[in-house]
Amino acid sequence: MTERKELYGHPVGLYILFFTELWERFSYYGMRALLVLFLVASATSGNPGLGWDKADALSLYGTYTALVYIASIPGGLLADKFLGQKKAVMVGGWLLVVGHGILAIPALWAFYTGLALIVAGVGCLKPNISTMVGGLYAHNDDRRDKAFTIFYIGINIGALIAGVLVGSVAVTYGWHYGFGLAGIGMAIGQIVFLFGQKHLKGVGEATTNLPEEERSAVKRPLNNVEKDRMIVMFLSFFIMIVFWGAFEQAGGLMNLYADEKTNRVLSFINFEVPAPWFQSVNSFFIITLGSAVAAFWYKRKKKGKESSSIFKMAVGTIIMGWGFFFMSAASMQYQAAGSSAMYWLVLAYLFHTVGELSVSPVALSFITKLAPLKYASLMMGAYFAATGLGNYVSGWVGEYSQTAGELEIFTGIAIFCTIFGILVLLLLKKLKQLAHGAEDATDQSTAVPLKNTEQIETP
Repeated sequence: MTERKELYGHPVGLYILFFTELWERFSYYGMRALLVLFLVASATSGNPGLGWDKADALSLYGTYTALVYIASIPGGLLADKFLGQKKAVMVGGWLLVVGHGILAIPALWAFYTGLALIVAGVGCLKPNISTMVGGLYAHNDDRRDKAFTIFYIGINIGALIAGVLVGSVAVTYGWHYGFGLAGIGMAIGQIVFLFGQKHLKGVGEATTNLPEEERSAVKRPLNNVEKDRMIVMFLSFFIMIVFWGAFEQAGGLMNLYADEKTNRVLSFINFEVPAPWFQSVNSFFIITLGSAVAAFWYKRKKKGKESSSIFKMAVGTIIMGWGFFFMSAASMQYQAAGSSAMYWLVLAYLFHTVGELSVSPVALSFITKLAPLKYASLMMGAYFAATGLGNYVSGWVGEYSQTAGELEIFTGIAIFCTIFGILVLLLLKKLKQLAHGAEDATDQSTAVPLKNTEQIETP
């Protein structure tokens, strides 16, 4: 692997990708924080929205966020077959700049056109920039998981700033000014990526530019180990669908709950907290707790205790699900008193964050460890597509809550996630066997012994 200039123990390229993704997520989460609130805002108010009913707004939110991530499959294929990850990230970034810019125009055609361009842009950028992070490290480099945690903190710095800044601009000056500010953030991200190219040489290249050894690996058929690893990756996607189907209530149902049923007044300073600000609570916890959660899992692994990626994802899903018990308590308080306290939302987001830190960065690293070189971006795209399906489930559940009741939905999500996580833990041994030691600190370019002592070469 090419020798790379390092900063704080990691390649400088990691920080280029860190800041590019930070501003991409600023643009995405800034718009996400506004979307449902803009859709349900009265068309005749001082800050006019589209005046939709809640069920339709939540349905569109689920469909849109699903498409954003499902588009990662064609985005991954485009990179694997033609452009390479680096050029695909560049194309996606410019599509996002234009898409967010068009959303600033107060017209219905601009709204749908902007959403379509953002779907295409995220589809090109998201899976490929994540794959590039893995490409900075050798297969046996134990810094890889830490790198994805650093990268993930960058994502959430962008989301934290977006919820406060874009939300404040939208509430004060108008929805479309908020959408426009999100586009400016994406433009900054593109500038960072352009000027950081020298630190990304040899990473994310088109297959025609790869060394001969890697081109041969791309062309040959999958061996048995690689096929088993593909199976365990696809099975892990079910965890992603369940996790994000519950977690993404944050931007839909919980966003509306904060706006309409939560007492957001800080009486000691006579200030009402804007509802979009709650979209930054999760990001704040990720930034402040990210290192602690990563250190917990690292120490657990050093002690020889179970700490595989699948184990972390199952435990994270359970913890995230328990966060909805706080929303159940908020719903009961609302039924009794006519409003609920802000601390219920904060506690819910705290549990959601700890769960997310045990699932999302771990899953990103997991895919880069298991995916064969010839399908590297495609499998990352499939991972994000599973995330997208989770978002669609989230929208459907949010829409269903308008008839089933929020208390029932929040409690049901908590119970389902707990049962699902336990089932995954029961299947853990078999799933680890299918991974064939991909998470062991060994060079995966060497032969890996299988149970029948047959040697199969792995990438």
